[in-house]
Amino acid sequence: MPPITHVALLENRTVLKLSGADRVKFLQGLVTADIAALTPGTAAWSACLTPQGRWQADFFIVADPDDTCLLLDCATEQAEALRKQLLRFRLRSDVQLEPTGMRVLAAWGERPEAALLENAITFADPRVEAAGWRLLDAPPETTLTATEQDYNLHRLVLGLPDGVQDCEVGRTLVAEANMDLLGGVSWTKGCYMGQEVTARMHYRTLVKRRLVPVASTAPLPAPGTPILADDVEVGTLRSSQDHVGLALLKTAALEKTLLCDGHKLVPRPPAWLTAALDAPSSTSENPEPS
Repeated sequence: MPPITHVALLENRTVLKLSGADRVKFLQGLVTADIAALTPGTAAWSACLTPQGRWQADFFIVADPDDTCLLLDCATEQAEALRKQLLRFRLRSDVQLEPTGMRVLAAWGERPEAALLENAITFADPRVEAAGWRLLDAPPETTLTATEQDYNLHRLVLGLPDGVQDCEVGRTLVAEANMDLLGGVSWTKGCYMGQEVTARMHYRTLVKRRLVPVASTAPLPAPGTPILADDVEVGTLRSSQDHVGLALLKTAALEKTLLCDGHKLVPRPPAWLTAALDAPSSTSENPEPS
């Protein structure tokens, strides 16, 4: 069969526009990615954290190639809360942050045709190459060849979290969501909200739990269903599609027989995750609790 380009509309995404002369400096001190390193048309995956280093929201940030602004591709259900949260820190900064009404499309498989790429604000998903592309503000007549459910299955197989589905506000650490492995955190940019705890986890502490792709011969149950090993809870199921999902699991339990709602789960970590799961134990005397 000829190569196929899959294009899906992501109806659960909203694009916020951050404009103003201080937009880069303002966002640089609040989020995990290096905003100052962005050039027009390039993007980063980033998050807002609590002062204790816990996840609050994640999003893609792209420097608009045609306008002096930054665009934040975020979950619709978090968009207004994220806007208000960021603007709390505006003080005297020259910034404005407003929703745009732009649609968000995802494309994967074969590279989309040039006409489609040129008629949208397009950037490669910065997490892994196989993830594909994001297209903002594509023309309404753009042909869709896949559904949002198809995209969901695609990202689950790759092990990519969808923050609002896979993380818990005020509880999940960025390392548990694998943002440290997928380029969602800059280790060189300097201070941001939650930076101290995040850096300490990275340099001194073994991460005890991570989101891991799992598969089952049975359709997976609802998010939050406990996962057991030897009758002891070792994790919980997060988002899933059909027989594939993500589970927040204790890394020490991955070699055990895992059961979820009575059905066996098989961990399927991709190559980028395997090395972290095989990492030696930390020697830190005071590890940050997970």
